[in-house]
Amino acid sequence: MNFLKSRPFRLSREIGHGGIVPRGWRMAWYEPQRRVGVYYPTPLHWVLRALRGCAYRIRIALRAPGREGAQVFAIQRAHSTRRLLAEEYANGYMAGWQECYEVCVAAVQEELARPGAIWELGAALVQEPHDGKEN
Repeated sequence: MNFLKSRPFRLSREIGHGGIVPRGWRMAWYEPQRRVGVYYPTPLHWVLRALRGCAYRIRIALRAPGREGAQVFAIQRAHSTRRLLAEEYANGYMAGWQECYEVCVAAVQEELARPGAIWELGAALVQEPHDGKEN
């Protein structure tokens, strides 16, 4: 009797990893943040697990946005998708432009590096008059 007086009777028990589960008690749910399993006597753990699941679903349903809120979220989602696609296109365009510019600069530097290349370049730009006798 002194044992019952010294400890109040509790209907639930929270047991961590490696704890000893009393006979006839089953886990109703697990709380990962605290790493604790909540245990209840055998027939009661099913009922409490179902009640906890229903309460969770009711809370989610009550906190869910209305139709207008859902439409706003859908519009924001579509806008962000379009913005991401535009950014990807712009990044690809800039990368292509930079690559083309680098190739052109390398070609011009290569032409200028050759001795006498300026005269050859000038000769290519100035066309000699066509005789017309070859016809």
